[in-house]
Amino acid sequence: MIQLLKKLFYLLFMLFLISVISFLAIHAAPNSFFAGGELNPNMTKEAIEQLKAVYGLDKSLFMQYVDWVFNMLTLNFGISFVSGQDVSSEILKRLGVTLAMNMTALVAVFILSLYLGVKAALNYEKKFDYLIRQISLVSFSMPSFYLALIFIILFSVNLNLFPIAGLHSIEEKSGIANFLDMAWHLVLPVGVMIFVGLGSMIIYIRSLTLEILKSDYYYFALSRGLSKKELLRYYILPNLLPPIITLLGLSLPGLIGGSVILESIFGIEGMGQLFFMSALSRDYPVIMGTLMITAFLTLLGNMFADLILMKLNPYMKRG
Repeated sequence: MIQLLKKLFYLLFMLFLISVISFLAIHAAPNSFFAGGELNPNMTKEAIEQLKAVYGLDKSLFMQYVDWVFNMLTLNFGISFVSGQDVSSEILKRLGVTLAMNMTALVAVFILSLYLGVKAALNYEKKFDYLIRQISLVSFSMPSFYLALIFIILFSVNLNLFPIAGLHSIEEKSGIANFLDMAWHLVLPVGVMIFVGLGSMIIYIRSLTLEILKSDYYYFALSRGLSKKELLRYYILPNLLPPIITLLGLSLPGLIGGSVILESIFGIEGMGQLFFMSALSRDYPVIMGTLMITAFLTLLGNMFADLILMKLNPYMKRG
């Protein structure tokens, strides 16, 4: 219970720091949403000042931050400068698809990298190990935006297997057909996320497995005549899971950050695309709202990873 309270306090403290740094960084950036209006001869200075007063931008930076924090505590992120819609409702509309993409990619990366990394280590210096190492290096060095363009050209333009962009087909569908149609549109972006995330994870798991195979306790278990399944279940996997879970928790920001690029390329109406478009237009309420939601989900994922580690390794509770 004490450990859980410490984790919650850490989460709140980190959210506070992120909010301060993000707020100052955004307002320190050159230009603003009203820069276009200042260049418009039909927009008077009085009208611009009136708009700034409506959105509370006429106050000092400190008072703007205080007002924003108090509103955020009630999940009120303000009104979008561009659409005039409530920021919270806009984020909620797009949150589901971003979470679905990232969670699917995370689970797939965990399962595939665990299988391939362990199998590569068990076939050390054989053809399978060499093949997996080459694939891992390609994955590790491949930019997600470049792979996304290759996938679009190959699978959408040339082979016409998957849609190029969007979440839905032109024909309206409902029920399970609508869900399957959405899943079909997400195959390419999620595939890119999985392939890009596999490389470093496979290399890491292969390296850890090789260390386990060289350990004294593994040689002792081997001398007892245990089968390969028993060695894998009782000696390899229990020693692999804690560091893997730690790495998965640390990789969450990269996955969520990568969805900004992929959602923009594939035209997916998720939080990544919303953040990108709001950053271009200097839509402060939307930028801050998406940043805080993303930070909260990332910190929450790391906290759950720590709790799982404490469950797997009770000695961590002493720290």
